[in-house]
Amino acid sequence: MKTVKLLAFALFVSTASFAQTQQDAKTAVATPQVQSQLKWETETHDFGTIEKGKPVTYEFTFTNTTKKDVLLTSVRASCGCTATNYTKTAIKPGEKGIVSAEYNAAAPGAFHKTVTVTTSEENVAPKVITIKGTVKADEVPAPAPQAK
Repeated sequence: MKTVKLLAFALFVSTASFAQTQQDAKTAVATPQVQSQLKWETETHDFGTIEKGKPVTYEFTFTNTTKKDVLLTSVRASCGCTATNYTKTAIKPGEKGIVSAEYNAAAPGAFHKTVTVTTSEENVAPKVITIKGTVKADEVPAPAPQAK
């Protein structure tokens, strides 16, 4: 009987020590994220058909329509085949900024790559912009006619 009481007490103590308080439960709820107030001219660019071995670049342009300066805090490509560059200074209300994406067309076939842009705006979900297209395969030269 003594063992059962001791076990029950240990169970109670461990449960109480891991339980969330009401205050913890309130703060555990994530703040909902809203859409950015940056106005993008386009969110997707289709390069169409491009040549293998020749990188292509596109500049996405946006306008700050907020009432505060906005800073791009992170710009990340979905893979190593895409390089990015972006406006690194604060963009004032009404001003434009850019995010460029350069795709290294190393392999033939269709591609669809994303760039995730995070800003200094509060409670704003990151913006995902897209580049896509098709890299044409190397043309195999026709065999030279043989001399007779």
